[in-house]
Amino acid sequence: MAIYFTSGTTGSPKMAQHSQSSLRIGYTLCGRYWLDLKSSDIIWNMSDTGWIKAAIGSVFSSWLQGACVFVHRMAQFDTDTFLDTFTTYPITTLCSAPTVYRMLVQKDLKRYKFKKLRHCLTGGEPLNPEVLEQWKAQTGLELYEGYGQTEVGIICANQKGQEIKPGSMGKGVLPYDVQIVDENGNILPPGKEGEIALRLKSTRPFCFFSEYVDNPEKTAATVRGDFYVTGDRGVMDNDGYFWFVGRADDVIISSGFVHLPLLESNRLPGGISYLGDVVIKGFFSSSRYRIGPFEVESALIEHPAVVESAVVSSPDPIRGEVVKAFVVLSAPFKSSNPEKLTLELQDHVKKSTAPYKYPRKVEFVPELPKTITGKIKRNVLRDHEWGRT
Repeated sequence: MAIYFTSGTTGSPKMAQHSQSSLRIGYTLCGRYWLDLKSSDIIWNMSDTGWIKAAIGSVFSSWLQGACVFVHRMAQFDTDTFLDTFTTYPITTLCSAPTVYRMLVQKDLKRYKFKKLRHCLTGGEPLNPEVLEQWKAQTGLELYEGYGQTEVGIICANQKGQEIKPGSMGKGVLPYDVQIVDENGNILPPGKEGEIALRLKSTRPFCFFSEYVDNPEKTAATVRGDFYVTGDRGVMDNDGYFWFVGRADDVIISSGFVHLPLLESNRLPGGISYLGDVVIKGFFSSSRYRIGPFEVESALIEHPAVVESAVVSSPDPIRGEVVKAFVVLSAPFKSSNPEKLTLELQDHVKKSTAPYKYPRKVEFVPELPKTITGKIKRNVLRDHEWGRT
């Protein structure tokens, strides 16, 4: 038996207890099919040792395939040290959080010749399509994203031999039956947003955690009907690829208002009557929109001014809550006029996604709060916005 701590992106870390079969069999599948490791490989997994991804990439999955694990005692991540290491040592496989790749693509990577690098992986957070495309353009290498949790290991992945759809987490992996379900545990059809879930019945997969230690209520809350629910929302397309929307707690529910100008009759466009013969100076219709932060963040990072961003809900007296973006700027834009740049970024998101998804509030920050494993702590930013800190 082993206990792993969750990363704590939505609250205090929880202790997830795993069994012997979960460790050995689950990690064997991961090492063979996602990490694509052979006994001749050298893998550098940049995950902190407190995270299950370290156990996957740095210990069990690697050693079970007979691969060599590379270790570097960097006090903190430095892009120059990182790139010098890859030009010096014959590392074949790199596994790191998207944060590292977002920083690396800011460099001129074509100046560096990696000795043996052949396979690059990422996980822990969604990978922005723009980063994937920049990495491939500069290095010639694909980025294979994997999605998983401390509780259950790798759930979805882009694996060697599969087409990579930029922005997708890939397809469900063995031994899991991955589905999108609604609030009642019913399977949703392709294209419908719901919660990412794993089938538990009739046979419970052997890679599952046993329980949250000393927390039976939270353990029970992970089950909905025949499924284990991850707490993450997503969509599956017709080809079986999964697309991350956001943590259920991170999804922003905002009202959109459409204003129709002054009408000189009692007819709306299309011949629809309203309020008899009364003339109203302006007319509003409203809708409730579900906005996933990852889509907005991916749109923002397409702009050359943005190194990375975090999108959360922010209180609004009219709409209830609106989209707010915390943005880390690239060096050439740090002295830009903030009001002008805000309008430029808002317009960019409107054109890249949809008009109602743009961030109505933008704050430029030197860095984003992160866990020790490199995940953005959106809950810290959200709590600050809502006065809960």
